[in-house]
Amino acid sequence: MGRLHIALIAPEIPGNTGNIGRLSIGIDACLHLVHPLGFSTSEKAVRRAGIDHWKHVQLQEHADVKSFLAWVGERPMACLSARGQQPYTAMPVPEELVLVFGCESKGLPQDWVERFGAYRIPSPGPVRSLNLSNAVAVVAYHALSQMEPALFAAQDLPGGPSV
Repeated sequence: MGRLHIALIAPEIPGNTGNIGRLSIGIDACLHLVHPLGFSTSEKAVRRAGIDHWKHVQLQEHADVKSFLAWVGERPMACLSARGQQPYTAMPVPEELVLVFGCESKGLPQDWVERFGAYRIPSPGPVRSLNLSNAVAVVAYHALSQMEPALFAAQDLPGGPSV
C-alpha cells in the first residue's frame, strides 16, 4: 500500500482533529498537525475531550509551516480549498501523497492556493464549505480508493450484498 499523509494547517477545533485522527487510524494514514494549534494535544487535554483513540494515531507535529514544507520536500502534495480550481476527483494520486487542509475558520491561506494550486469538493448546496473532518474524509477515501482499489472491489458475501 502507498503512504497517505493528512496534514492540517493550524487546526482550531479539537473535535474535528479528533475525528480526523480516528479516520487516520482507520485508513492507516499519518496525521500531521502544523502549529500553531487552537488546542492542546497533551494526554490530559485529549482525555478530557473524550478522544480515547488518540494514542493510536500515527501523529507528526510540525512547529510551523516552514518546518512542515521542509518535511514535505519532494513528496507529492495536494492542497484542498473551497477556492480550488479543479474538483478533488481530478487530483493525481501517486503511491505516496500528502493531503493538505487549512483551518476551520479560514481554510487554506490564499497564498498556498496560488503557490501550490488546490482542489475543491463541489458543493452545489447553499453552504460555503463542508466541515473540516467531513472534507478530509471525502478526499482521503477518494485517495485511498485510487491507492488501494482492491479495498473497494465488490465482493460476493454470503446472504447477498450488505448495506
